[in-house]
Amino acid sequence: MHSHTHSDNHSHHHHHGADLRGRKLLWVAVLNLSITLVQIIGGILSNSLSLMSDAIHNLGDSSAIFIAFLAGKRSRKKPDKQHTFGYKRIEILAALFNAVVLVAICIFLFFEAYQRFVNPEPIKGLIMLVVASIGLLANLISVLVLQSEKEHNLNVKAAYLHLMGDTLSSVAVIVGGVFIWLYQVFWIDPLITVLVGIYIIYHTWGVLSQTIDILMQRTPSNIDLDVVKKEVEQITEIDNIHHIHVWKLDDTQVHLEAHLSVINNIDMKDMMQVKKEIVQLLKSQFSIDHITLQVEYDCCSDDCDINCK
Repeated sequence: MHSHTHSDNHSHHHHHGADLRGRKLLWVAVLNLSITLVQIIGGILSNSLSLMSDAIHNLGDSSAIFIAFLAGKRSRKKPDKQHTFGYKRIEILAALFNAVVLVAICIFLFFEAYQRFVNPEPIKGLIMLVVASIGLLANLISVLVLQSEKEHNLNVKAAYLHLMGDTLSSVAVIVGGVFIWLYQVFWIDPLITVLVGIYIIYHTWGVLSQTIDILMQRTPSNIDLDVVKKEVEQITEIDNIHHIHVWKLDDTQVHLEAHLSVINNIDMKDMMQVKKEIVQLLKSQFSIDHITLQVEYDCCSDDCDINCK
């Protein structure tokens, strides 16, 4: 006997929020792509690696944010016969892809920066300064646009981190531009490139590990299975709960499935009451919203697939 409960109380609100998120992401992607072109031209004209790295970083971000936009759109598709859980995980895959791309870009830039340390080249500091300032302005606007959404969605958070990295690297490039323009200190250019790369990798690591945990169906860190077991087994009719699996479908939905052994051969109506009590307990104490329970009675023979006490 199975029961499957799930809450859709805020689906309309979520849908509206997702539409708004989508529009914001698309707007930010277009803005970033325009700035990337400006930075690439500026980087070539000024011969600045840190400006080029900012441009490559921005290009990575523009495509990442566009992927985030597409993933968010796709994730709202209804479940079908082939995808019974729906398409929510697409956003997690997009966040993972974005994080991996960012780390790869940073490693490439470390290599380029090393070459510049070994063979410093003259740089036009004023062009570098002007172009980086334009980039900073665009990044600040983008960060403000996504600010309110980043805590509600891992995909948007990954895009937001991309932009924070961009903003910081624009500031660093501006500082470098000032020094190069006034004092001809060319080695500061690759140094900024390395510092920006380290900062980006540091911040991307969190998103990377979170997405991997979700894809590996790891038990959420705020849920202790021993505590779940102890709480459920305090209910009078329950002998034990076993085969417990708790996982996240995306960054918000938590699922649980488990087998319940009951003490007495109670009728269906009483059983439904016990289940209702367990569902309420799991929702209120552990914020688990999708619950599937399989009920068993007197099931300790050899052919029974359970861990009886």
